[in-house]
Amino acid sequence: MDKVKPFEKVAEQFQISKESAKYFLNHVQKSFKTEKPSHRLILEFIETQKLEILLTPYEIAVLMNESGVWAYPLNAPPPVNMPDEDLHF
Repeated sequence: MDKVKPFEKVAEQFQISKESAKYFLNHVQKSFKTEKPSHRLILEFIETQKLEILLTPYEIAVLMNESGVWAYPLNAPPPVNMPDEDLHF
């Protein structure tokens, strides 16, 4: 019996590639400093949130942390890419 893997469910639910879904789940894990949640736990959390759009991995990690689902320390948020329009050459 084949079991559906968490990344396959994320890929199907949000209509992204399986590779992107793996990347997403890995980056949710990397948002935490020490203890990393399993892909299955991340998927279960996403399913209970009934998200219509896929948030960033860090946003999912913050929600998991704030709700107490995975109450371990978070790393600093990733840098925000700023548009280059303010650069003058």
